[in-house]
Amino acid sequence: MLPGSAAPSNASNRRRFPSDAVGDALAQTLAVAEADVRKLRHDPWELVMRMVQPALWLLIFGQVLARARAIPTGPIDYVGFLAPGILAQSVLFVAIFYGVSLIWERDLGIVQKYLVSPAPRAALVLGRALASGVRGISQGVVVYLLAALLHVPLQWTFTGIGGVAAMVMLGSSVFSTFSLAIACIVKTRERFMGIGQVLTMPLFFASNAIYPLAVMPAWLRVVAAWNPLTYQVDALRHCMIQGAPSAFGLAQDFGVQALALLVLTGVATKIYPRIVD
Repeated sequence: MLPGSAAPSNASNRRRFPSDAVGDALAQTLAVAEADVRKLRHDPWELVMRMVQPALWLLIFGQVLARARAIPTGPIDYVGFLAPGILAQSVLFVAIFYGVSLIWERDLGIVQKYLVSPAPRAALVLGRALASGVRGISQGVVVYLLAALLHVPLQWTFTGIGGVAAMVMLGSSVFSTFSLAIACIVKTRERFMGIGQVLTMPLFFASNAIYPLAVMPAWLRVVAAWNPLTYQVDALRHCMIQGAPSAFGLAQDFGVQALALLVLTGVATKIYPRIVD
């Protein structure tokens, strides 16, 4: 190097590898998720209020139907059959209204700041999906505690709990991403809440959450087969309850959820900027 010449900048001359871009996208995804989860820490009463609905389903609906013995549930009792379905319902109800926060942040100007940042659109979508999964895990803790109090035969193995946590995260991500896509289309809180109310109950009742597929009429079984919630419940029931069989197999359950998340992430990423139009 010649005397007096400037030393080359390592930062400017360093080659960028594909792994660097992946690492940056992952860091941005985690940053978006962390910002979203921080809201939950500032408002813990949201978690308390979310305990009410699963408690009513398990303590009242489940106990009554268990005594009536009106629904055949195979090798497990009705409360044990119901508990994973109520966990899936709790995750669904939290995730499907997740788009409201996007509309609210749009009105505050937060979304506009995200959109002009260098973060990829997919990182903005997946970050919110990841935060939704964390909220879903909190619902799982509540349902596990209620089920334990009702003496449901839970699987306390590492694979059982790990499988439940993975499916809760994945299922919550699917429906929260679906919710974000709807929010980008309807753009107002009033319309979004109306659509959310219309979607939640059909998704719940057209699944195996509170009754087995075998007791459904043929047309409803066809609908349930196209419902992602059906596969979420199937995996949760198999991983969560001792002796509960899987109707489809865990590979298919997780595969359907992963495919749904991939498709919905692509759709939500494409239309995400429309929220500010």
